[in-house]
This record gives sequence, structure tokens and C-alpha cells, in this order.
Amino acid sequence: MMTDTTPDTALPERLARAITLAGPVPVAQYMAAANAHYYATRDPLGATGDFTTAPEISQMFGELLGLWCADLWDRAGRPDVAWVELGPGRGTLAADALRAMAKAGLTPPVHFVETSPALRTAQAERVPAATWHDAIDTLPTDRPLIVVANEFFDALPIRQLLKREDAWHERLVAAQDLLFLPIAGKPLPDAVIPEPFRNAPAGSILETAPAAVGIVRALAKRLVAQGGALLAVDYGYEGPALGDTLQAVRAHAFANPFESPGEHDLTAHVDFTTLAAAAQADGAVAWGPVAQRDLLGGLGIDTRTSALAKASPDRAEALAADRRRLMDDMGSLFKALAITSPGWPNPAAFA
Repeated sequence: MMTDTTPDTALPERLARAITLAGPVPVAQYMAAANAHYYATRDPLGATGDFTTAPEISQMFGELLGLWCADLWDRAGRPDVAWVELGPGRGTLAADALRAMAKAGLTPPVHFVETSPALRTAQAERVPAATWHDAIDTLPTDRPLIVVANEFFDALPIRQLLKREDAWHERLVAAQDLLFLPIAGKPLPDAVIPEPFRNAPAGSILETAPAAVGIVRALAKRLVAQGGALLAVDYGYEGPALGDTLQAVRAHAFANPFESPGEHDLTAHVDFTTLAAAAQADGAVAWGPVAQRDLLGGLGIDTRTSALAKASPDRAEALAADRRRLMDDMGSLFKALAITSPGWPNPAAFA
């Protein structure tokens, strides 16, 4: 895979040169290279960055996810667990979750899966005792894992398949100087396309996420063997479905994903149905997905908003606005999927 983990402002030139020499690359390869460079070279979060995530909007988000973890741990018999976050941003969610967990008696060792030097520095300021990993392979194997992944899976590379009049084709990225554009590759056999979509109209796009499926399956095997749970929150849908969801965000506005690779965040909507099926294939139990508003509502966001407003009346209006962003603006687009080890309790807020 063409990836880049070193700060280098010349990614578009190098990527264009590689495509010129070796030919067009799959969308997944282009996305992987662009995002590896993007995250390695900046802190993309906040008002001065490119986007804002739920933990940066309000402390309530991380606190409630922390209480979700503590409740599950308590009902599982309070085992000696490790707490893991995939793609922990600035460490804001972790700091808020750990504070809430500690009040419930859970003070686990913390493990971050993060490759960005810039973000590791920010995380260390908030959670200095964490242990960092480049991949999930080096996570502890001697205890149950409680894993949180907020807006992690959407940034993993996706494949795009394009239907033309004759057949389905892999969508590739070509380059003309520094102009990148998607094109159709060679025809694909019908066997690789789900049967309901084989006769889809020309112009249809089908997305798959082999990288996300691989991580979920690896974690599911860990949970089955070691115990524990995974809570994934992201924007997405219950598939399978057709549609082009690849998008780029820069300075809090949408951008062309095929312009200036490595200079904006590339993401795609998460197919939660596929991730749930992947976990179940390896013996884990999948719960949901449920809408973010149902998750946070079930975990008591209204009670927490009222408590914080009572403690700081001058913040009451801002707290209400934060709650609206989490519950109304993001409440239905964002969804949550829980995956647990067989024998672990039903997770809170999942029917």
C-alpha cells in the first residue's frame, strides 16, 4: 500500500509521479496515502483546524462514554481490564471518559492506537500515562479490552466500485500533472458484486471497507479470547447500499477529495451492518447500531446537562446548545455499534 507517515509537503508531487510511472491506483490506495500524510503533519481538530468531533463539542460526550464503559465493567464482575482508544484525537474523549470512570471505581491502564506524531503530542498533554501503539497488534493480550473508537472507522480507506453499461469496474485515481481524477478500471466479474446490485443502473457506486472489516475482525477475535467490548461511534448507515460517500473536509467546509491530497481529511460513511456481521463471523456479539441520540439519551445526557447547568448557571445556555448539537444536529447521522465478548453483559443503551 502506498502510505506516508513522515511530514513532507510534497505528497501531491510524489503521488502524481508514482501514478505516472506505475499507472492509476485504486481509490483505497489514494485515500490511504492522503490520510497518512494528512494526520502525520498536523492537529486537524478545533476552530483553527478542519473539523470538530463530539468530544471537542462537549465534555458530556466523553463522560457518558466513560460511564458506559464503567457500567459494563461493573456488571461483568469488575475484571482487570485495559482501556483502549482507536484514533484518540487530542485525547479529549479519553480525559473526560477516564475522569468519569474513576468516579465509578474504574482506573484501567490506557492504550492509544495512534500513528500521528502531532496528535500523540496533544494526547500526552491530556493523558500522560498512556501507552501508544502503531496498530492493534501490540495491544495487551493478558486481560479483557474495553475499546472505544469515535470517528475512527470513517477515515479508513475504502474501495469504490463503479457500474458502467457493460459491467462493474474498480474505481481508480489517475493523475495528469497535479490533477487527480477518478476513472474506471478493468471490468470486474459478477461474483465479486453482491447479487442485489449486479444489475444496478449505470453510474452506481458501491463502497466496501476491507481495512475496517479487518480491524473489526481482529478485535472481535481478541474479545472472544480475552473478554471485553468495543464501542464504535461514527457517521454512517445500515447497509448494504449504493452511493458515493467519499468526502473531503478542509477549514470546516467540504472540498474536492481529488484535489490537494494530504491537505484535507478524507472520510467515507461507515456501513455498520457490514462491521456487525464481521464481528459476528468471529464469534463476538454485535449490538445495534443505534442512533447517537438514543445512545446519549439512554446514558443520561439530559440529567448530566442539568447537573452541569446547576453547578455553573452562567454556562446553562452554552450547555443546552452543546446538547442540541450532539442530539439534534448529529443525533441521527451518527450511530453507535457495540461488540462484546460472549458472556459479557448487555451494553447500556442498546436494546
